Amino acid sequence: MSRQKFIAGNWKMFTNAASAEQLAAAVVKGVAKVDRVAVAVCPPFPYLERVAQVVKGAAVALGAQNLYPEKEGAFTGEVSPTMLVDVGCKHVIVGHSERRHKLAESNAFINKKVHAALAAGLHVILCVGETLAEREANATDRLLDEQTTQGLAEITAEMLARVVLAYEPVWAIGTGRNATPEQAQQAHAFLRRRVGELCGAAAAEKLQIQYGGSVKPDNAASLLHQPDVDGALVGGASLKADDFLAIVRAGIG
Repeated sequence: MSRQKFIAGNWKMFTNAASAEQLAAAVVKGVAKVDRVAVAVCPPFPYLERVAQVVKGAAVALGAQNLYPEKEGAFTGEVSPTMLVDVGCKHVIVGHSERRHKLAESNAFINKKVHAALAAGLHVILCVGETLAEREANATDRLLDEQTTQGLAEITAEMLARVVLAYEPVWAIGTGRNATPEQAQQAHAFLRRRVGELCGAAAAEKLQIQYGGSVKPDNAASLLHQPDVDGALVGGASLKADDFLAIVRAGIG
């Protein structure tokens, strides 16, 4: 089946108030000339509300980079899913490799975030991916199986309709080195089969699976044209509007 491409920009811990607004405005302007591709931007928490105002009414959705899996409470420094909805977020990134590896988030904790986000009405971008050591040890499939099975625990086919998977080989994030189109397709096909076993083949067939890991204008088309690659979760290149928009346009072909 033909799945709509979905390109999301993960701004990570970059931008300030002024540059976040400028970047969002440039994306909005560029996306106005593009259809058939879904687009989202995910600024840092302090700038969500400012960017929400810029993208309001445009064909650009707002996403957050993380959440805490409780509605409210004594969780100093954390942000709840209901707060994200309140400021205009549609999407939230969960389980990014930087949170798994730098902040020691477990699959079980990530699964709690998935459920909390969906319960609040958000759409989830669930990230999975292996390190270089795991790939070299031929453990990619085992690792993806583990992260996907545990991350999607108790997720029904109906709930999966608001989930996007993002395959991010950790060794390709911010390194300038990306998976080949063949490596990406192999991993995405594996993920779709596994999700089919978990949630049913029909739901898995509709599931969007993004690729994330040093996606740039010059490699985007070859990645996005793979049959099971349904978009991109873009890091560094999403901080330059021209580069990000070039990746969006690459998703049209």
